[in-house]
Amino acid sequence: MEGSTKYKCSICGQEHDEWPALAWDSPFQYNVLTLEDRQALAALDTDFCVIKHPNQTDHFIRASLTQKVNGRCEGLNYGLWVSLSKEKFMDYAGKYGNENADIVHYFGWLCNEIPGYDSTLSIPMNVTTQKGNLRPSVEPHHDFDHPFVRDYYNGIELAEAERRVQELLDVVSKRESDDAE
Repeated sequence: MEGSTKYKCSICGQEHDEWPALAWDSPFQYNVLTLEDRQALAALDTDFCVIKHPNQTDHFIRASLTQKVNGRCEGLNYGLWVSLSKEKFMDYAGKYGNENADIVHYFGWLCNEIPGYDSTLSIPMNVTTQKGNLRPSVEPHHDFDHPFVRDYYNGIELAEAERRVQELLDVVSKRESDDAE
């Protein structure tokens, strides 16, 4: 980062110069379930989520997106969830953990609300698997008309990126102080 801006990692407790990823632990569809429904209908881990409703089953994977920051080499990273069809989910799950698996492209839908935008749910995404057990990367469909998509392709300003990071850090700090009480 430029200047003396540092961020304290909530995991390791150390200060870092680079921005932390703006990450969600679960897809929106999981978050809106009641605790009872989460226990009865859903399976969630760090990379996969399946919700078995009576009439349908929803499949989600964790992915990453890097937002271009104008005038900077470093982008702003997001840890997002996308939904996949059952067939694509099963294909991805079957290759998960295989460092030598071929790179594959899938279609998915964004499944997180990104602060600062009207609903970002169901933005169509291109999902691309990565070599070396990295999470898939995602990018929104270029022709989808939404401010988040325009920002993705046109970039955001440094001040906006730093505001987003600070907003996330404020949420994490509040959560940690609430947990300590």
